[in-house]
Amino acid sequence: MKSFRENMAEFLDAGVIVDIEVGLGPAGEMRYPSYPQSQGWVYPGVGEFICYDKYLEADFKAAATKAGHPEWELPDDAGEYNDTPEKTQFFADNGTYQTEKGKFFLTWYSNKLIKHGDKILDEANKVFLGCRVQLAIKISGIHWWYRVPNHAAELTAGYYNLDDRDGYRTIAHMLTRHRASMNFTCAEMRDNEQSSEAKSAPEELVQQVLSAGWREGLNIACENALSRYDATAYNTILRNARPQGINKNGPPEHKLYGFTYLRVSNELLEGQNYATFKTFVRRMHANLDYNANIDPLAPMERSKPEIPIEQILEVAQPKLEPFPFIENTDLPV
Repeated sequence: MKSFRENMAEFLDAGVIVDIEVGLGPAGEMRYPSYPQSQGWVYPGVGEFICYDKYLEADFKAAATKAGHPEWELPDDAGEYNDTPEKTQFFADNGTYQTEKGKFFLTWYSNKLIKHGDKILDEANKVFLGCRVQLAIKISGIHWWYRVPNHAAELTAGYYNLDDRDGYRTIAHMLTRHRASMNFTCAEMRDNEQSSEAKSAPEELVQQVLSAGWREGLNIACENALSRYDATAYNTILRNARPQGINKNGPPEHKLYGFTYLRVSNELLEGQNYATFKTFVRRMHANLDYNANIDPLAPMERSKPEIPIEQILEVAQPKLEPFPFIENTDLPV
């Protein structure tokens, strides 16, 4: 990061670079590598908990002993990469994840991820102090098994998110310390485009995560997960960018701070695809011209004091309903 700051000083000083997205895991996302295709994982497998090395095993043992349960071990009933939830004892109805031991493990596992992100962001903050940029992190859009009570694929990735527990607001609360923004994916996906077997719900997931970030006062950004050049995808992104549509009397109460388009390709730049894309960009700006006074960035200040993990966990429950999102954008391409 120091090398980046030195070598990119010209662009940082000129305001060309406005975000520093800090990689915190696979694909730059803050998560465990729970569903690696290189290891044979295939969608929509639940993935695996990644904590069976001797270091994390010892860490868990120490935490369990401190909690008065030296007999507790890491889960041995959570299945393999390509299992479905009901094939495992851990994620089954009334499974291990709902027991005292299961809840203790999931809290420990997800807390490790939050603390990891917090530490790396603290170092990033020191490096970029004084630059007119904001730090950002990327959260993975794990939309498969969202519709079942166990949220299995989210849990293995380190997001302790259940129907009655908000596993994303805890992350957002940690980010307030660093005034960092949260970047979320699958902004172009519609539920009806997904296979029913995966119990997938990308629209509900996007609404939950964006709402969690806005409730914590964060700048929220998004990106699309797959290359799409059609109006349906663009209009879904536009709906998520302004959940309540255009506000004639000023900026909407909730809006995306930024959007990363994935990705520049020969296909994008062909004929109609490029014309539609240009319209999309214009609509994202509500048909307004660029204005440098909107969302100005102040020089980065030092991160606030570390937030105790107990305080971070307080925002997990009760899980609040997401803010209302209109069904379709009021400014389509």
